[in-house]
Amino acid sequence: MVSGGGYQGKTETVCEIAAAFEDSWRALHATNPQAVPGTRDLWVPVAYVQTPVTAKPKSTCKAILDFYGTPTKRMDLPELIRQVAASLADHGTKVLILDDITRLRMHRVDDQDTLDLIRAFMSMHVTLVLVGVDIPGSGLLREGRSPTVSGTGRRPVNGWEPTQTERRFDLVELDRFRYDTPEQIMAWTSHLAGIENHLRLLKAQPGMLPAGTMPEYLYARTDGVVGLLERLIEDGCTHAVATGTEALTSALLDELPLALAEAGRHRAADEVPELPTPRRTRATARSRPGRRNGAFDDPGPAAQPAVGP
Repeated sequence: MVSGGGYQGKTETVCEIAAAFEDSWRALHATNPQAVPGTRDLWVPVAYVQTPVTAKPKSTCKAILDFYGTPTKRMDLPELIRQVAASLADHGTKVLILDDITRLRMHRVDDQDTLDLIRAFMSMHVTLVLVGVDIPGSGLLREGRSPTVSGTGRRPVNGWEPTQTERRFDLVELDRFRYDTPEQIMAWTSHLAGIENHLRLLKAQPGMLPAGTMPEYLYARTDGVVGLLERLIEDGCTHAVATGTEALTSALLDELPLALAEAGRHRAADEVPELPTPRRTRATARSRPGRRNGAFDDPGPAAQPAVGP
């Protein structure tokens, strides 16, 4: 399970790793080692499926079969499950990625049945990778159970009892970038340097993103969320090309609001993050004249009391 906030690059990270695995697996086996002689070899080592918004066992099976282009009309649930097992085996699929898994809500019976079905997929000789927003907080690991001893209203002495889901999956947390310690700042600037290497702006200078006050500015605009950073830089490059600026500056990015594309994302499942509130960085604070600080001004000698004649 890969968990994290919205727009934090979970899907992109998982797909990059899965693509590297598929390349190495295809290099190791020139053809599908499970291919049946005399049949067409459609080799799919990695399958990517998005969890339906209203997930049920039948709709989940149909989403998987749609990836393979398998007809699903007039199939009941047992037939769909058998067809999923057959498709995974016939196509030599080793990794099944189920994205947006936190669309499952454990207070619904259909979603609990879907989670049972997903665990059953593990017996089909395929590695499951589940991706979602805040998986620990969604209740998937607890399978909708209350963290108390049944009938007592209290927690177990040795902690929560592990569920079948907790035993079968390893949880990986992807957090946003931080900007508090030198190591965290170095990681952020290194990421910006990597992005800069892929930009093709005619007037871009070395260090356009990782040097000067830009790292602090970009962090203030995006709160360290890589998806928001990618969106801001993409819109900035489009604006820089359209205006002939051909470079990214804080002044140019100040003209652009941070807008998110919500197509294909479910806001109720926290797949669309809250945008960071605009705040002044030290760079913008220095560039804007403010009220003069007179804390160290010398007021002069104290007034002497008047002396009468």
